[in-house]
Amino acid sequence: MELLVVGTVAYDSVKTPFGERKGVLGGSAAFCAMAASYFTDVAIVAVVGEDFADEDRRLLESHQIDLSALQTVNGAKSFHWQGEYGEDMNDARTIRTDLNVLMDFDPVVPEAFRSAPYLFLANIDPKAQLKVLDQLDSPRLVAADTMNFWIENSREDLMRVLPRIDVLVINEAEARQLSGEGNLFSAARSLLSCGPAMLVIKRGEYGVLKITADSIFAAPSFPLEKVFDPTGAGDSFAGGFMGYISSKRNQAPETMRRAAIMGSVMASYNVEDFSMNRLASLSREDIEARYNAFRRLTEFGDL
Repeated sequence: MELLVVGTVAYDSVKTPFGERKGVLGGSAAFCAMAASYFTDVAIVAVVGEDFADEDRRLLESHQIDLSALQTVNGAKSFHWQGEYGEDMNDARTIRTDLNVLMDFDPVVPEAFRSAPYLFLANIDPKAQLKVLDQLDSPRLVAADTMNFWIENSREDLMRVLPRIDVLVINEAEARQLSGEGNLFSAARSLLSCGPAMLVIKRGEYGVLKITADSIFAAPSFPLEKVFDPTGAGDSFAGGFMGYISSKRNQAPETMRRAAIMGSVMASYNVEDFSMNRLASLSREDIEARYNAFRRLTEFGDL
């Protein structure tokens, strides 16, 4: 097993201008692992309730995602998020969040996974992220995500996570919020000083920025006429990003740039349908075709 993903496996109820779905498979770890499964061997550490459907388990397992560390709590329900998107598909309005089994989630990493070379700490409580880091041996690369809720309510724990990771993956509003800086590049410089060697800033329809102390890489998003459901796009980006790095087994600058594009490829497919419908039905040919289309977006010749 090359990539370990720790986060949530959940049920989402989503409404967008293109339709509505209730109780569909979601969660940060599920989206991330699904995207990563096209590139590498991946396992999930998460918790679900007894309502977790066999068909959803089979879907994840059909992509060779290792669920042996997916805890099931009898008599309890899985984490549930309900949200709605308006015409601006970059922002979701949260209607309801039911933490359910997530309230008492104590992540346990099995012995067989503790030597995983690549670790992605998806969007969960920073306390849980720290517990996972304490259980891993010496991962080659650790990346983590977070969100405004943890920045507001668990800043101290989150600041303890930052020195222990290599890559922080967040959106631009979160970068500004966490750093206290209005300018995005000042925010990046501030966050890099807290420990991570790299900052990956997700900018939705405006693309992605990959920033280190001495380099900046920018890539556009893929132009789509219709975005059906943005839920899980950031997690799918992380799955493509980490899955590609894991498949190459190196962190060379060119690998990291390609990984950012591959993350954007997976996110662009994810938003084309609700839940994981599109993401789960991809082929390698689909992925390679869109990667090449991304390349053509930014090709230009000499003056």
